[in-house]
Amino acid sequence: MGRVERVWIWGIAAAAGATLVAWAVHSIVPAVPLLTVAVVLGIIVGQLPVLRPAVTGALKPGLSVAAKRLMRLGVVLLGLKLSLVDIAGLGWLTITTTVLIVILTFFGTLWLGRTMGLPGHQPLLIATGFAICGASAIGAMSGVVKAKDEETATPVALVTLCGTLAIGVLPLLWHPLGLTDLQFGHWVGAGVHDVGQVVATAQIAGTAALAVAVVIKLTRVLMLAPIVASVAVYERRRQAVAVSPVGSGLPQSDDTATAAATTGARRPPVLPLFVAGFLALVLVRTLVPLPPAVLVAADLAQTVLLAMALFGLGTAVRLGSLLRTGGRALGVGLASWLLIAVLALGAVLIS
Repeated sequence: MGRVERVWIWGIAAAAGATLVAWAVHSIVPAVPLLTVAVVLGIIVGQLPVLRPAVTGALKPGLSVAAKRLMRLGVVLLGLKLSLVDIAGLGWLTITTTVLIVILTFFGTLWLGRTMGLPGHQPLLIATGFAICGASAIGAMSGVVKAKDEETATPVALVTLCGTLAIGVLPLLWHPLGLTDLQFGHWVGAGVHDVGQVVATAQIAGTAALAVAVVIKLTRVLMLAPIVASVAVYERRRQAVAVSPVGSGLPQSDDTATAAATTGARRPPVLPLFVAGFLALVLVRTLVPLPPAVLVAADLAQTVLLAMALFGLGTAVRLGSLLRTGGRALGVGLASWLLIAVLALGAVLIS
């Protein structure tokens, strides 16, 4: 085993062990999504003084690999859950309103986060997680903008908190709002963040409501590709402008040209490889009749990869710092949660 493998293997092993614990908890309490348990376990481990030296020391390289590379692999496999035929079956009105909900929530949250002065990439990451598919979307976007694990941790904690609240709050509003079973499923699919949280919330209304919720939710997941690709294009242009001498009035020296070429080589691709893989598997699921055993195996692998990744991200959360300085971030998260819930309810009522 090479030196690099020895550096990160212990963190990967810790993430794998935490995934087994999360699976056991989910088996005992099925209403609690496995991925939510994985994030919470990571947050708990990151706060314990006895474990923190290991988390920030020997385990950190492996946990970082889990949070980034395994997250991307999990997002790729998520494509096998999506069939364009199922999405088309929703009808043009439902598809249109679902896409509009994602766009309005994304830009509304991004604007609010910047208005509230959230630092760095936090507004973008929070907007991505709340609008599309929770922590997995945050992980995907963080890979494009090269966000640090610590910078990603707060958005992950917020989307996990609000998604967990949705599991308890939305069912309480189901009958008072006069929604039918299918309308409730529509509302959950359009307004809850993570796929597991959607399942946990919608299943109480029956299998038909759950089916509608999952298809609508996966329609939102499909929006991950164009939004991430658009941000990648923006990042490329921004970095190109940053190294370009045009407009400065100064000639471009050989050193400047070399620096520009070097920076350009490091710019994110127009379509990140993992997003291309995600889209490729969407097409495979749509066009190829895959055996059930393959889909089950892919779903298992995707769940394990995302659970390990979310545990790694959770260990980067520092609750003390979040409580001292995260009031604005919490406010943005709760406002975004309310925004998407209201938009989704409006879409249900007009459909």
